Amino acid sequence: MKTNNYFITFPLMIICFFFVLVSYCYGSNLKALVVDDEGKPVEYAVVTATPTSVTIKDAKKPSDVIIDQVDKEFIAYITPVQVGTTVTFPNNDKIRHHVYSFSSAKKFEIPLYPPGVDANNKVLFDKPGVVVVGCNIHDWMKAYIYVVDTPYFASSDSQGKSIVSNLPAGQYDVAVWYPAMEPKPQGQIMKISVVSGNDNDVKFAVHLTQQWRSRRSPVLGGGGGLYR
Repeated sequence: MKTNNYFITFPLMIICFFFVLVSYCYGSNLKALVVDDEGKPVEYAVVTATPTSVTIKDAKKPSDVIIDQVDKEFIAYITPVQVGTTVTFPNNDKIRHHVYSFSSAKKFEIPLYPPGVDANNKVLFDKPGVVVVGCNIHDWMKAYIYVVDTPYFASSDSQGKSIVSNLPAGQYDVAVWYPAMEPKPQGQIMKISVVSGNDNDVKFAVHLTQQWRSRRSPVLGGGGGLYR
């Protein structure tokens, strides 16, 4: 019996085309590991991939981000966002907070406000750079917002690992940033080539300096009222 090769190869061609299309649409992943001089993982390190040979097309509006305040601390310590992102600062403590930043990338102030969320808690970050956030009532409260001009970025977990997903094929500058890095703020940059369907692995070994932070103020006898 004669076999019709057309009916054998055509479904195979459809399957191959489907996988190529999926790889093209979803791109490749960049898997990054960030460690310090002693090989210990660095948590919250921000890894960015900036295209140098491809144009970012059909860029979506950045999603809104929340930086909470719980137990008199900002959650999270470091938050990477894309330019154009609106950040909301809810207060989930039982006391008042006064959030502000004097950073050149974004100066803002949310005067003393009680627990909850309202429209005045929203801030638009429209310029790339490092924004240091504090509370005017609680000196030890400190957080960083790292504003980037690329949609391809991720923050490392407790193991120092992060994944930047869905990179289109092309050339990229891959950089790492962390507030205690030396030297600052340039960080380290690697050049990589991304091929559709193939993941890339990079490793950064960064030198960290000690950072001074205010100690938490003790609450004596439950004093402090609305502020402690």
